[in-house]
Amino acid sequence: MRIAVAGAGLIGRRHLDAIRAAGADVHSVIDTDPAAAAIAAQHNAAFHTSLESALAERPDGIVIATPNSSHEAGALAAIAAGIPVLVEKPLATDVASARRIVEAGESAGVPVLTGHHRRHMPVIARARDLIAAGDLGRIVSVHVTFWIAKPDSYFETSWRRQKGAGPVLVNLIHEIDLLRHLVGEVSAVSAFSANYVRGHPVEDAFAAILAFDNGALGTAQVSDAVVSPWSWELTAHDNPAYPPTGENALLIGGTEASLALPRGEIWSDNGARDWFQPISRTTFPRTDADPIVAQIANFIGVITGSQTPVCSGREGLKSLQTLSALMQAAETGQTVRLAA
Repeated sequence: MRIAVAGAGLIGRRHLDAIRAAGADVHSVIDTDPAAAAIAAQHNAAFHTSLESALAERPDGIVIATPNSSHEAGALAAIAAGIPVLVEKPLATDVASARRIVEAGESAGVPVLTGHHRRHMPVIARARDLIAAGDLGRIVSVHVTFWIAKPDSYFETSWRRQKGAGPVLVNLIHEIDLLRHLVGEVSAVSAFSANYVRGHPVEDAFAAILAFDNGALGTAQVSDAVVSPWSWELTAHDNPAYPPTGENALLIGGTEASLALPRGEIWSDNGARDWFQPISRTTFPRTDADPIVAQIANFIGVITGSQTPVCSGREGLKSLQTLSALMQAAETGQTVRLAA
């Protein structure tokens, strides 16, 4: 199995390592920067400065890990060539573009996957099973925090300062996908956005309220300008680039118990449902297996026909629709309702 990777940035390099860890070969590296040829050489792979030349050599699949604004063009080119494609999150920078990707793939019969790698974490699979089994009772409330401090050097790459980047599209999209995956579809949202710390065209702080189809309510706090231990990046241990803090970033509250993730802590009063009774914590076993490797393994399984996508292009589209509604709510100051 030979997988190509378009984009040799931070996430592209993680995909390159994951391809080899999953037992496949790197077909090629595609990047407009000639310096990326050295990265291709490290993986004994061909190097291309254009996507078209790489697709002409017929990889078995391709990962699109380029800047968000070029996801649509790259995905559509791969689909037109009949090459299965895994597109990094977000699937695109707007819903219309994402829909074009999904519909093109479905029309051509070419698999399209979205790179929401957290769905591949064992702790998330266990959490989803617990919720489905009713161990938490009826879900009432959820809260997610993404507070992290991105250094000034992060923004030296110009696209990270422009529309189509920012912690909402780059980071909150992960949390929204997890909330949909674990809690259910979102019916309405409200939000506020601010950019007074750096003054870039994109936000550096964002707060949201979400209403779910099942009646649950949720809140999200997002900033890439805050020094804190509360973000999935610093709590999940799924990326060795980040120093782990041992905290949680996602809380799910039910009528019978609550769940704190990613540590996998279940808080329960053993059915008493009485705040005067003792409450206890149990932690289910977890592993730190690399979800990027698991995601590539699933991509390979989809290509060979032995597996179904853990996160399809259509799932990526639905998460982007929810995120788009949040951004619209922040811009208009109004509650936005999502289509059923």
